[in-house]
Parts: sequence; structure tokens; C-alpha cells
Amino acid sequence: MTEPAQPFGTPDQPRVAVRGEARLQVDPEIARLSLTVTARGKDRRAALEDLTRRNTTVLELARTYGDAIEKLETGSLFISPELTQRGRDEKIRAYHGRVYINTTLNDFTVLGEFITRVGDLEMTQVSGPWWALRPDSPAHGDARRQAVREAVQRAREYAGALGAELAALVELADIGAENAAPPVAYARAGGYGAPPQAPGAAAGAPPAIDLEPQRQTVYAQVNARFTMTPPKL
Repeated sequence: MTEPAQPFGTPDQPRVAVRGEARLQVDPEIARLSLTVTARGKDRRAALEDLTRRNTTVLELARTYGDAIEKLETGSLFISPELTQRGRDEKIRAYHGRVYINTTLNDFTVLGEFITRVGDLEMTQVSGPWWALRPDSPAHGDARRQAVREAVQRAREYAGALGAELAALVELADIGAENAAPPVAYARAGGYGAPPQAPGAAAGAPPAIDLEPQRQTVYAQVNARFTMTPPKL
């Protein structure tokens, strides 16, 4: 039978355990916007017609930007009556309609123009932008590789301080991998300079707002265990 691996090193094969970390500052790849189209009327049909017309206007404007808008999705739609606050009868004062539209842009040179043009539309609200990296961004892999290299370098320095050398890798794991924790590489925001303005705004449209996209901090951590040659104490 094969003997189970020992949890600790031995005098002939000491072990060294280290943590490798990496933080990279990278440019964002996408920007997300949340658009809210609203309508209000005393008649249900009129409120629905206004909501449909305004929603169509927003979608048609977004489609004129072509591939610059990577995703255009309707989140949800609501139509609800507003009751009068006096009396016991269920009297309806007005009808409210609302449509939520989610957009993802990958061309920041048109982002400011798109925001102001949508914000200039009737009964339309714009929230965002929220800057981000794609889940499969190469930056995540770069951070993980750098974290591994940092772990190896740290372990080598510990071994060198004892007059020893690294012999073999015993284990390499994400922080919390044994407990099915979330991935350890993630991105968070930081600032950087503004991109150039997009030319060719529609005639009569408001001027494009000047935006400063936020750089993303990609962070990764790994645990590593090595065996090393006997130290020279």
C-alpha cells in the first residue's frame, strides 16, 4: 500500500509554504448602462402607447451605434395603476409604465455621445456607466500567472535564507479552493484619463459628456507549498 503523504516536512525534505499575490492595473474593456423609460397617463391604453413609442425610440437610437453596443437587452417591464388616496373605492388616478433596458458598450469614444443623446429623450433616465472587464479577459490570467511567479520567488528567498534550494512543488491552490470559495481573481475600479470625444454627433443633439473611464485593479492570490533541500544551519 502507498503511504499517505505527510502533512509536514521532514529533516531530509523540509517544506516551505507561501502565498503569492498580484495586483494589476488595466484598462476597462466594457461599460454598462441602465436605461429606464417611463410613461404616465390617466388612460391605460394611452400610457401603454406612450411607453411603447418611447421604448422604440431608445432601441432604434441604440441600434444606430452598431457594434459599439455589444449588448442591448430589455430587463423588465411594469404597468401599474395609481389609486386615489381618499375614500374606500378603488378609484384609479393614473397608470404608470416603466421599461428597463440594459446596454453594454465596448467603444468608449462614443459612450459620452450616446449617454447625452439617450438622456435627452423624453421620459428616459440613464444610470451608469459601470466599467468592467469581461469574465474571460486575459488580464485575469496575467494576474494569476504573476501571483504564481511571486509565490515561487518568495519560497526561493525563504529557502535561500537557510542555505537551501527548492526541490519540488507539493501543492498550488487558489485561496479558499478547498472550501469552494469564489474565484480569487477579480477587478475593481480605479481612475485614468479621458478618452477622445466621438466625432459626428447627430445634428441638434446635446454635446457629448466628457467621461473618464476607470482603470480596473485585477487581484489574484495563490497558496503554494514546496519541498527544499536540507538547510545549512
